[in-house]
Amino acid sequence: MPQNTTQPVYRTELTPVSFLRRSAYVLPDKVAVIHGDRRYTHRQLEERVNRLASHLRAAGLQKHDRVAFLCPNIPPMLEAHFGVPAAGGILVSINTRLSSAEIEYILNHSGATFLFVDAELEPLVDPIDTSNLQVIRIDDTGAPDDPYEAYLAAGSPDPVESWLENEEEPISMNYTSGTTGQPKGVLYTYRGAYLNALGEIIETGMTFDSVYLWTLPMFHCNGWCFTWAVTAVGATHVCLRQVDAGQIWDLIKNEGVTHYNGAPTVQVMLVNHPKAERLERPVTVTIAASPPSPTLLGQLKELNFRPIHVYGLTETYGPHTICEWHEEWDELPIEEQARLNARQGQAYLIADLVRVVDDDMKNVPRDAQTIGEVVMRGNNLMKGYFEQPEATAQAFRGGWFHSGDLGVWHPDGYIELRDRKKDIIISGGENISTIEVEQVVASHPSVLECAVIAIPDEKWGERPKAFVTLKENQTATETEIIDFCRERLAHFKCPVAVEFCNLPKTSTGKVQKYVLREKEWAGRGKLIN
Repeated sequence: MPQNTTQPVYRTELTPVSFLRRSAYVLPDKVAVIHGDRRYTHRQLEERVNRLASHLRAAGLQKHDRVAFLCPNIPPMLEAHFGVPAAGGILVSINTRLSSAEIEYILNHSGATFLFVDAELEPLVDPIDTSNLQVIRIDDTGAPDDPYEAYLAAGSPDPVESWLENEEEPISMNYTSGTTGQPKGVLYTYRGAYLNALGEIIETGMTFDSVYLWTLPMFHCNGWCFTWAVTAVGATHVCLRQVDAGQIWDLIKNEGVTHYNGAPTVQVMLVNHPKAERLERPVTVTIAASPPSPTLLGQLKELNFRPIHVYGLTETYGPHTICEWHEEWDELPIEEQARLNARQGQAYLIADLVRVVDDDMKNVPRDAQTIGEVVMRGNNLMKGYFEQPEATAQAFRGGWFHSGDLGVWHPDGYIELRDRKKDIIISGGENISTIEVEQVVASHPSVLECAVIAIPDEKWGERPKAFVTLKENQTATETEIIDFCRERLAHFKCPVAVEFCNLPKTSTGKVQKYVLREKEWAGRGKLIN
């Protein structure tokens, strides 16, 4: 293959596509992808990616054209993460839980020219005018009559010539949840995706013999860049169309799963499932989306999971901080271990250290008490919001990315979240962290999961209310939950009401607190988003 002789010998542009090229070269016959009865080696995965890229080019894709994928965690979704950038396009991974109107907004705002859609999700696209799109259906059968497989068959198995000139070009666009308005398109670069993938490998300890289970949606922050990271070390992807706790337990045991990721809600389902039992070998589970309670972390360790607690946002390619384990913690009681591990820690090695600052951008004291905003810098920060320069400038004011999360700084340098700015409860002039209250409620032996929000109060302005889901065959009353909290918290922090229900959640497992607030504050003027 001819080489670019104009580029310095000491530098090549960083691109995650190179991860697949290397693994297919070094480990061609090793299994790269498992999906039910289907198995693809790294050589076969590379060929499928080449065919996707070459057909996109043949179908008229121009450099930086947006290519949208709307499908679950199946091989085509993984192949898109290599094939679209290999072709020179920008990948737009769409949340599979969105409405038709939300999907239409993303397609229009991103200016997508191609849409690949899973057959089960096709009804979401039917109401949308797709006359300006090339639409390819994915049946997820692997059979020759599958439209996606036919699309690949029409492509070339040989790699296309790279159009990448600068590693800071956009590789993908991921849309925020849009809970405070229309979603924003977050631009990731080739450089950021490459470096964050390496960060995931190092922080989670993946090697060539790792087996990664796709419980985390690939559409969410490009699967926290594990789409690229797993392939970078020649490890194996195990695809999963939907999160099912029983199936996850089966795959962990039958496929030799070593790693998976997910929100606390996924972990709660697993530790409380009838198939739950202590594993013969440890399995690394990386947890984010919302802070896990010390109770949940303790339960995972008892089952021989190795929980890694990370924290980040769509704007940081997924995880940005990690609670690095200290070996001296091994000697502590498991409850204390879990409490320390429930903190958000410090930045990945590829980023600058995270700060907690006041309104003047000055560091707050490291006293574990003073609340400030968490701000970040580094190689896994977005390039910006697509076609929204004012929103980008606001997010990057003062030379740091403003997370909108409130936290404290501990004496050991670790940070710990206290709340989103919009979630903090101000009661009689006192700030109450909903996270602190949630962790106490979650430690009740009958509680499966909970969420705490502010409700209006004539005297104090706001007071906490807990929404609780109980474990199967367990009972508890409102009075019991409140008394349990009053034994463990200052009384002004305790819930004044408890409602038992199933919690509303996003597709990535985050509790939709705005849905709960909307009901409680209807007509009262409280910001609910």
